[in-house]
Amino acid sequence: MLIALESLVASADSVVLVEVTAAKGSTPRTAGTWMLVSATERAGTIGGGQLEFAAIDKARQMLRSGGEAMTLDIPLGPEIGQCCGGFVSLSLKRLDERSRDEVRRRLNAETAQRPHVYIFGAGHVGLALSTTMRLLPVRVILVDTRGDALADAEPGIETRLTPVPEAMVRKAPAGSAVVVMTHEHSLDFLITGEALSRGDLCYVGMIGSKTKKASFRSWFREDGGNEAAFAGLVCPIGGHKVRDKRPTIIAAMAAAEILERIFAEISAEASAGP
Repeated sequence: MLIALESLVASADSVVLVEVTAAKGSTPRTAGTWMLVSATERAGTIGGGQLEFAAIDKARQMLRSGGEAMTLDIPLGPEIGQCCGGFVSLSLKRLDERSRDEVRRRLNAETAQRPHVYIFGAGHVGLALSTTMRLLPVRVILVDTRGDALADAEPGIETRLTPVPEAMVRKAPAGSAVVVMTHEHSLDFLITGEALSRGDLCYVGMIGSKTKKASFRSWFREDGGNEAAFAGLVCPIGGHKVRDKRPTIIAAMAAAEILERIFAEISAEASAGP
């Protein structure tokens, strides 16, 4: 979605910024939510349903008529076939060069604030996980020592080719998630040990079995790691409820697990306040 927004901002087409300026009661999204609409494309969402359909229709009417701005006040009731029961105010503005720059700044700020997810290993599961996580509001970085493996990543996925992947762990921002699934157990152990030793990552996961986890525990303790740090390891990744080893299934379960940790951390920070 982020790539689609960036593409639409950069296009030569006339574009309307649709933004929720007020939301009362039960509504699909909150104030500040926004999307972009051109004559043929759209990116982002203000909540879907009849509310979004009406906003897109009004934006395109505005583009055809040459209008510059308008506001809409929409009750979410039977009249529009949406039974949320709340009330939404929308602002529609045609982008000029100045407002395009403002939207670019907004996109850059949102990108910078996105939690980082480092996926070490571009094998079948790593590629599936990076593809799945790319759809979520996180910044995904796929890391490998093999250039040919990274070449299989889907377009738009951020990749890092490095002979020293554990160095990427040291550079990760606090609160990042690290998922380890390389082509070598020894490399998995090295990267995972580096991640656990930090103590400020929201998620550290390593693909593998209970046997692999036990082997890592022995290696980690011998390398100076302590039991408290080891307790932060998630292995196997993706939980135990679905016993399916297909890469896409593992990726879906792991993505849910990672996202839960990330936003639990964000919620805890928000509750703590200044």
